[in-house]
Order: sequence, then structure tokens, then C-alpha cells
Amino acid sequence: MQLIKANRDALLKPLTTVAGIVERRHTLPILANILLRKRGQQVSFIATDLEVQITATAMFGVGDDDVDLTVAARKLLDILRALPDSEEITLSQAPNKLTVQCGKSRFSLQTLSAAEYPTLAEPEAVNVGIMLPQKTLKHLFAMTHYAMAQQDIRYYLNGSLLVFEPHALHAVATDGHRLAHCYCAADGIEATTEIILPRKTVLELQRLLEDSDETVKIDVGAGQVRYQFQGVELISKLVEGKFPDYKRVIPTNYTQHFDVNREALLASLQRASIMSTDKLRSVRFQLADNTLTASSTNAEQEEALEEIEIDYAFAPLDVGFNVSYLLDFLSNIKDETVRWSVMPDANASALLSLPDDDSFQYVVMPMRI
Repeated sequence: MQLIKANRDALLKPLTTVAGIVERRHTLPILANILLRKRGQQVSFIATDLEVQITATAMFGVGDDDVDLTVAARKLLDILRALPDSEEITLSQAPNKLTVQCGKSRFSLQTLSAAEYPTLAEPEAVNVGIMLPQKTLKHLFAMTHYAMAQQDIRYYLNGSLLVFEPHALHAVATDGHRLAHCYCAADGIEATTEIILPRKTVLELQRLLEDSDETVKIDVGAGQVRYQFQGVELISKLVEGKFPDYKRVIPTNYTQHFDVNREALLASLQRASIMSTDKLRSVRFQLADNTLTASSTNAEQEEALEEIEIDYAFAPLDVGFNVSYLLDFLSNIKDETVRWSVMPDANASALLSLPDDDSFQYVVMPMRI
């Protein structure tokens, strides 16, 4: 029985949307599959790893039948990518098989029962519901995601905090050594609500969201959040835990600032980091006489020295930082100029922000060199 008839690119779009979360190795073999759900002409591709579930819907079903089946995601994806994009592709169902046919090419894939597929339930009650332009939410994650921890025993740091408060949505990420915070205006929020998104959810949303004014609908329920945009639905479980109070971490009393060209600083630090071969990736910063000097050494007593002219007329400062933290920040920001705020204390954190924009802050703890 024919299920789908479409060209390759039309089929690949929803399949690649959901296949990103499919685990190659999993304790449940069926999680290597995607669920194909056909309701007349509407066809949904569903994938889950039991933490995140993505559904992508398209209108290329054949006939009025309702069909549910599961098939290996990677195999189907590899087959479709290998087929020519000029010919029509047909997907048909036979007992325990899914047949893919294109011209004189024919593939028969094993299917597993859809009844065994563990889909996530929709949020029963919505505590917070808002709509934002996709590019706004994508911007929030782009400005903060790089500060998330990776495999930290404090599991709640491996994700990102979202704070819904009247008229604003905040995104925060920290690994305990640095913290990134960004917020945007948002309507429709009555009371403050905090949720922690898993790392995988943040990365998938970054991949799927577009730099467009098309809206994304966000619904927060008990232990779950749902995002809906342009034929895509992403449901994610939330991380339980108490996220650090980001407002206490962000300095508000710094009075010494200087602006620096982002690309110039990025290039200088990339060069200086070449000599920083230790695990800590330390680089020394010296501020004095309108000059920022970045230097690094290694066990072989080799040295890199970079100087950048800045407008700095404060007391000299000598401080060390993990250069990776600064490179992450500079690589993800697109603005031409960065504002660097310091205290006359080598043990004080650096505050990095954007001139004339109070919506973003990045705090980095210093290192001893």
C-alpha cells in the first residue's frame, strides 16, 4: 500500500529535522527508529530519546488511510540522501516492511510496531504560554549556550535556565567559572516562572530555529515545555534542580570600562593561545597606558605577546583568564565592539558586555598565573 509520494528534498526536510536526536546506541532498540504517522495526506515524522521529542509534519500522504509504523532513522536518511533529486520517491507499506522506490532503485526496510514506540505526552496544563519571533529565541540561545557545562556532576548546570517574568524572557547558562545572560522583551507573562532546559534541547532548538520573524509558540507545563513553529513541534522534559542566582553573579558596581574591536581581540587571542599548551589554557592580560597586552607561555619557555591599543586610563591591572572562555564569547557574538569592565583587583571577575545594549552580560572568573 502506497503511503507517500514526493521528491527527495521534500522528504528529507522533515526527516532531517527529527533525526538529529536519534541515538545510534540505546538500551531500547526501537529508539533508533522514527515513528511515521500518516493521517490521510498529513504525514508526521516523530523521533525521541525519552528526554526530547521532535515532530515534523508535511502534506505528501497518498490516500485517506491512517497508518502508524516505525523504521530505522539512519538507514532511511542515508537511502534518501543517496537517491537522485530529480525523480519522485514512493514509500509503500508491506507486512513488517517499508519499501522505498525511486526509478529503478528499490529498498526494503524492516519496520517495528508503532505501539511499542515510547512517545512523550503533550503537556496537560499550560502554566506559561507566549509567542516570540524565531530569530529572538534563537538569539537568546546563541548568546548564552556556550557557557553551559558539559557532563558536570551538578546536572542542572549542563542545561540552560529560562526565566519567564512579566514583559521579559531571560536565558542564562553557567559552568561555575563563567556565566552568560541575555534577555528580550516578551508579552503575555503574568508571573515569574523558571525552568531548566536540557543541553540537548538547547542545541536542537538552535539548529531548528530560523533567523526569521515567523513565530514560535512556547508552552510550559508541569515538568515539560513545548515549542511549536513552522510544522515542527519539540517537546522536552525539564531538568529538576536549583539553578544559581544569576543576578548575584553579575556585577553592577564596575566603573572601569574600555571598548575593544571584537575581531581584533579575537584574532589576537587566537594567536596568543597557540603558545598556551597547558590544560588550563591560561593567558595573562596586562592593562596599562591605553594598551591591552595578552601573553602566554608554555613549558618550553616559549612566549606569545599581543598588544592592542585601547582607551584605558585607569590603574594598571595584571590578571589571568582561561582563553577558551574568551574565545567562546568572541566567536559567538556578532557585534563589532565589545565593552570590557574591570575592577582594580586581580581576583575580581571580568564583565563583558555590548556598548549601548544592556540585554547581555558575560562574566568570567580570573585565574592565577
